[in-house]
Amino acid sequence: LSHDSYYYDNSHLSLEARRKKNFDRPDAIEFELMVEHIRALKNGQTVYQPTYSFITCTRQPEVIPVEPRHVLIVEGILCLADENLRNLMDVKVYVDCASDVRLSRVIRRDIMERGRDVETVLDRYEKTVRPSHMQFIEPTKNFADIIVPQGGLNLKAIEILTNYIKQILKKNKP
Repeated sequence: LSHDSYYYDNSHLSLEARRKKNFDRPDAIEFELMVEHIRALKNGQTVYQPTYSFITCTRQPEVIPVEPRHVLIVEGILCLADENLRNLMDVKVYVDCASDVRLSRVIRRDIMERGRDVETVLDRYEKTVRPSHMQFIEPTKNFADIIVPQGGLNLKAIEILTNYIKQILKKNKP
């Protein structure tokens, strides 16, 4: 499950107000629904994950059915910010990334996927993304069981996590 799917619907706001909204804060995410979905999945029930558009900054009418599995990966930059969500996790992983790499990813994503211009992206980064990272995201490292430096480039950490998941799947094989 991606926490990006669980952003609160902002359709009650004007498009301009939605675009100014800070999405890098824990109060932007409907953690209660995410926790409810994870509990349901752990109890063998199918859930219907919401979808979210970052172009319109609204929740979409479409949902994605998610079937229960032996392994559930929950991802998102704020996943460790919610205590109830953390308590449902068997292993908490914080993927660390250098600030210049984060900035380049934000620029690339917001221009290519969200149709924003460079000036808007950099202004948003300086005013909300970076300060929110320092206030809400970086401190959640303290809740992690494993901190993975260099993100997806850390092949050894990926191998360790992959082997851990394989062991779980092997134990649960019929």
